[in-house]
Amino acid sequence: MAAKVVGRGAWGSARRFGLVAYRKYSSGGSYPNIPLTAPLPGVPKPVFATVDGQEGFETKVTTLENGMQVASQNKFGQFCTVGILINSGSRYEAKHTGGISHFLEKLAFSSTAQFGSKDEILLTLEKHGGICDCQASRDTTMYAVSADAKGLDTVVSLLSDVVLQPRLSDEEIEMTRMAVRFELEDLNMRPDPEPLLTEMIHSAAFSENTVGLNRFCPAENIDKIDRKVLHSYMRNYYTPNRMVLAGVGIEHDQLVDCARKYFLGAEPVWGSSTAAAVDRSVAQYTGGILKLEKDMSDVSLGPTPIPELTHIMIGLETCSFLEEDFIPFAVLNMMMGGGGSFSAGGPGKGMFTRLYLNVLNRHHWMYNATAYHHSYEDTGLLCIHASADPRQVREMVEIITREFILMSGAVGEVELERAKTQLQSMLMMNLESRPVIFEDVGRQVLATGMRKLPHELCVLIGKVNASDIKRVVTKMLRNKPAVACLGDLTELPSYEHIQAALSSKDGRLPRMYRLFR
Repeated sequence: MAAKVVGRGAWGSARRFGLVAYRKYSSGGSYPNIPLTAPLPGVPKPVFATVDGQEGFETKVTTLENGMQVASQNKFGQFCTVGILINSGSRYEAKHTGGISHFLEKLAFSSTAQFGSKDEILLTLEKHGGICDCQASRDTTMYAVSADAKGLDTVVSLLSDVVLQPRLSDEEIEMTRMAVRFELEDLNMRPDPEPLLTEMIHSAAFSENTVGLNRFCPAENIDKIDRKVLHSYMRNYYTPNRMVLAGVGIEHDQLVDCARKYFLGAEPVWGSSTAAAVDRSVAQYTGGILKLEKDMSDVSLGPTPIPELTHIMIGLETCSFLEEDFIPFAVLNMMMGGGGSFSAGGPGKGMFTRLYLNVLNRHHWMYNATAYHHSYEDTGLLCIHASADPRQVREMVEIITREFILMSGAVGEVELERAKTQLQSMLMMNLESRPVIFEDVGRQVLATGMRKLPHELCVLIGKVNASDIKRVVTKMLRNKPAVACLGDLTELPSYEHIQAALSSKDGRLPRMYRLFR
């Protein structure tokens, strides 16, 4: 306090004697004491980047003569993200050997007609400060490169070569078989069961069709996949009319010129014969249950081992991301929220979501309760994943079914506004990242031929009201449930009892009476 008084007094006396015009430094020089709100003398006036109206934010789309779409979004900065998104994935493998997309993901950016090995590709990208990646999901395969915008020509040339001219040598395929075997082994051993449960819930919800087909290569198919099988699949699905070349951080005309140069008239390595057997099946929701009895007691050993848990995921069909109800479902998913019982954080991490307030805060023995929403071009799935001790599985299932039923009840104004604001802020925060913008541009243009801008989505989110939530939930609860179970399932209720609970008014399981315990 004394220091503050002294400081204030010294400053006051300096002002009285007019000594604040210049500050003295130990070097003997002085510098004018100018407030931060005024420009410095002698410094040139800064020129800031400006956007003329809304045009600078619009995503530009051009369709080439061969049917390929080119989409770009300008973004200030030295680096760009460019890639190819293909309407291809595990949902299209019904007429092919399951696991092809998984193999193609692992084989991406290997040797091509132009590059002798993966190392050559990486060295070429290194000259432009670039990195590359490939991801295959159920409905989209994405090849992406982030590099200096000056190397755009090299990047597009490389992408064309990787997608249309892969060598797929016997050695590379054998290495991929080893990588796939390791990944399958890891999937069954990892402490986090979420990837495995996601596979299981899709298989239960869409039994043996489209998005219910396995995203990972089944162990029995690993040795069946060779170059001939891969070429047969690529001939049907790696066609220009199923592709989008998307770019963020580059000029649209420049990207279109590169696309014409490297993709128009390019001869793929599997030949130019027309696609013969493209699967246009629409997802058929079946509902059902998939169980995997497994000893989870030794999943995570060590000084602080994870206790043995049983994992349950219950899901119901929602809608496609092309429908208007997609936005209310996204708000509902945010409102349910949830997470792990050891998840730290404040309201931003969902501590005020329903699965925290109604489940994790009230039932200390539950280790996890999290809502997920998976959405595709023709269907969707809203799931709740819960984990608890095997002896309390029945009680855990009833708590989750009750939460599904409560979704159709009264929605508080505060919780709805919080969920909408959280969804808007998460959307805008994610779209700060260039690779996320790239994926958003590519996926939207691939599905609809255009892109809804973030501010348009925020307006749609803001319009969601309590009646919208009640309407979509009532429609969702008419469907049969999809259930995936992993671990010790001794206390698991029957599928019929779970279905009855979701059809009841209070979400309670039918009572069971036992003569002997």
